[in-house]
Amino acid sequence: MDNSRITSDKTSTNVSAVILAGGNSSRMKSNKALLPFCGELFIERIYRQMSILFRDVILVTNTPELYRFLPCSTTPDIFPGMGSLAGIHAGLSNSETPYVFAVACDMPHLNEALIRHILAKIDGQDVVIPESDGGLEPLHAVYGKGGLPIMEEALSMGNRKIIACCNRLNTTVITREEVGKIDPGFLSFRNINTPEDYFRFREETDNAGEGDAFSTPETVTGC
Repeated sequence: MDNSRITSDKTSTNVSAVILAGGNSSRMKSNKALLPFCGELFIERIYRQMSILFRDVILVTNTPELYRFLPCSTTPDIFPGMGSLAGIHAGLSNSETPYVFAVACDMPHLNEALIRHILAKIDGQDVVIPESDGGLEPLHAVYGKGGLPIMEEALSMGNRKIIACCNRLNTTVITREEVGKIDPGFLSFRNINTPEDYFRFREETDNAGEGDAFSTPETVTGC
């Protein structure tokens, strides 16, 4: 990876990106990570965006053979079958940095400015999590290794609720008002769960000529 793309003012030297690609995609009926969009697969798009901001990108998946085309490390769940909390726990446990930024593999509207804003709020906290009109957004948040014991305790007891863990940790919430100044439509948190979501998203993107909220020369700017 060309580290010249990493600017010197970023907090991300202490943060790795974790992409969660371990879901069953039960409502989609196919692997969401491998859906095509703008000449890329979703997982390629999200990996590319994360590699712009972070030196290290970790893909959490129990089927690494599906993602050998990505030049990043993979790790399986330590607590398989326990959902997104297990994915965050696995990525954080295997990161070489004290923090990770965790994101799902089906969030095509990631916004560089908002991610940078979240990273700037770490300040020793265990969790930095944004809020939208729908509530807290745990799959677009920063987690620190200090939270691992609480996560492990919850998972060992069969509790897969991310927010319940956040409530027991030193957590900074970035309010919906603060998020709205950067991403007024809260598009960063939009995910694709069903075929209807996917086709609606493709239609809206085609009509709008949408590209990427990652403004670098290497970024795809349209479809």
